[in-house]
Amino acid sequence: MQHATADTVLGDFGGATYSRDGVTSTFFKRDGKFFIRTDGPDGKLADFEVKYTFGVEPQQQYLVELPGGRLQAVSVTWDTRPAEAGGQRWFRQYPAEKLDHRDELHWTQRAQNWNFMCADCHSTDVRKGYDDATGGYDTRYAEVSVGCESCHGPGSAHIAAMRGGKRGDGAYGLAVAFHERRGVAWAQDPATGNSRRSQPRATDHEMEACARCHSRRSQFAEGWRAGDRLLDHFLPVTLREGLYHADGQQQDEVFIWGSFRQSKMHQAGVTCSDCHDPHTQKMRLPGNATCAQCHAPARYDVVEHHRHETGKAGSRCVDCHMPATTYMVNDPRRDHGFKVPRPDLTASIGTPNACGSCHAREGAPWAAAALDRWHGTAWRARPSIGPALHAGRRGLPGAARGLQGLVDDAGQPAMVRATALELLARYPNPSADAALQRALGDVDDLTRHVAVTRLEALPPEARPALLVPRLGDRVRAVRMEAARLLLPAATQLDAAARPAFDAAIAEYESALRHDLSRPEARLNLGNLLLQRGDAAGAEGSFRSALDADPRFVPARVNLADLYRGQGREDEADRLLREGLRVIPKAAALREALGLSLVRQGRKPEAIAEFAAAERAAPGEARYAYLHALAMHDSGRRDEAMRTLAVAARRAPDRDLLLTLAQWRSEGGDEAGAREALSGWYAVDPDDPALAALQPR
Repeated sequence: MQHATADTVLGDFGGATYSRDGVTSTFFKRDGKFFIRTDGPDGKLADFEVKYTFGVEPQQQYLVELPGGRLQAVSVTWDTRPAEAGGQRWFRQYPAEKLDHRDELHWTQRAQNWNFMCADCHSTDVRKGYDDATGGYDTRYAEVSVGCESCHGPGSAHIAAMRGGKRGDGAYGLAVAFHERRGVAWAQDPATGNSRRSQPRATDHEMEACARCHSRRSQFAEGWRAGDRLLDHFLPVTLREGLYHADGQQQDEVFIWGSFRQSKMHQAGVTCSDCHDPHTQKMRLPGNATCAQCHAPARYDVVEHHRHETGKAGSRCVDCHMPATTYMVNDPRRDHGFKVPRPDLTASIGTPNACGSCHAREGAPWAAAALDRWHGTAWRARPSIGPALHAGRRGLPGAARGLQGLVDDAGQPAMVRATALELLARYPNPSADAALQRALGDVDDLTRHVAVTRLEALPPEARPALLVPRLGDRVRAVRMEAARLLLPAATQLDAAARPAFDAAIAEYESALRHDLSRPEARLNLGNLLLQRGDAAGAEGSFRSALDADPRFVPARVNLADLYRGQGREDEADRLLREGLRVIPKAAALREALGLSLVRQGRKPEAIAEFAAAERAAPGEARYAYLHALAMHDSGRRDEAMRTLAVAARRAPDRDLLLTLAQWRSEGGDEAGAREALSGWYAVDPDDPALAALQPR
């Protein structure tokens, strides 16, 4: 991030234009300043001054200021690559979307807001400064771009130490120096050509510092300082569907950390700076020499290994083990999971493979056959997390035990175990429950957080025994989540637990209030106030979330539920119908309206809403389940069972199959009941509900 000057602006502001979706944007200079004429918050063309540049290679975006201290990233972007590489042109982010000023992805909307979305990673020591009273920002930072203190913390002691010639223990007066590589050697094993670290990595200060910005995460607290734990300020995601492929390869924009944490490199003790120089932003060594630091080139940097002509595509280590995915139209980023290409998994579970990067036309079977010729078929038996996570995501046969195997395997990376533990919530059984309890004390912060979150399935009275110990967890994210889940049982806590609970719930409230510019924060604050018995405060918080974004479905659903609890069913009905006029395909609104209609005794209308919810989200078993229940309660038993059966074939689900088995058994169709039970038995044979529902 830099101030917009003649030296920093790289784009063509000489009257160049770019047209898309009926809007022609013009880029020009006036009085030595840079301007963009484009459609503004009201959809009308206006001139906006460029205040800052954002990025250098391979693209540069431009920030303009809107009222309330908001800096917004204009979607039309300059491609800084050379013309012969396809650059030196204007293009638009989200090229496949048809956008206007009302769309969430339009440059004037909150998804393109620098204060919330960008500043924390692109400037130093950011304080967003959102003012709830005015709805504006007064965002401040120590440096406009990323400086030394972004990673190393306050630098005054460093300056004093260096001026005084006092280098001390090598920390040079820095708040935290990253010593993970100090005194470390990598000794190569001649038999394998691979290296082993001379001593285990004892800390992860460097990784945690990098993860602040190089991970897919949310922020819940400002003020990070070097040496802080990541989960004291940020909450990273697991290998969730839509973000990662089932085998852990990057899919959406996930920013490296989650990929690297799965890798054998990370397991072996490699750190970011073993390969990257953080100060020059360059690789420590060129090309395959980076990998040759640990992997003998006589074994790996040869045609017999990579099977491609030396110096050509396919001969570089990164071609096969770090395939690139392009984000933001022209920004390719390499996967840091360092996986072996598996074209066989492409065929069986749909994950990509590096061979397909160059040989898409030939296809995965062709690539698999080539590997068979080169290596025999043993490579197909190499362990992969892909089949287990794929089955867990889809409810396929073997899902429960496959996930259980990942959770119980101490050799699996913590990121993988945390993901499997998260998915196991769909497959309740004694083994999964035992794994959950063990994970509450896991050494990995994210795994403990996932374990705590999963306890929301327990009734409030059963939570204290498991959650009270986590109120003293070493990271704030776990403490806050434990306190949130204990709130409904707060009156049951003994005097010894109260101080830790009060401190953790205060941390949670502070996290919610640290930036109320987002409707999600207002929603969660409303939930907290409601649990505390402050219905008026909760209503105000839900209302303010909808004021910020009338399309924000969760706030509308929760507000309607609050009205229901107060006997204000007519208001709930109006609120939900109002939302459906704005978002007619919102399945959650259809569901909530259907439940309201049931309470009003209007069952035929309710069934129609449940049916509409199922059509809007056919992959979500919950909506089919509610639709079937409503029909069954209205005497439409055969239709209800058909609905369950069709939905279960589409997406195998515990509630669908067990309910279908019960209804078939009650109707005397024991063979049909056994068929439904066998469907779930294949997925989770250890589910105790199976024994209780065995047909007579």
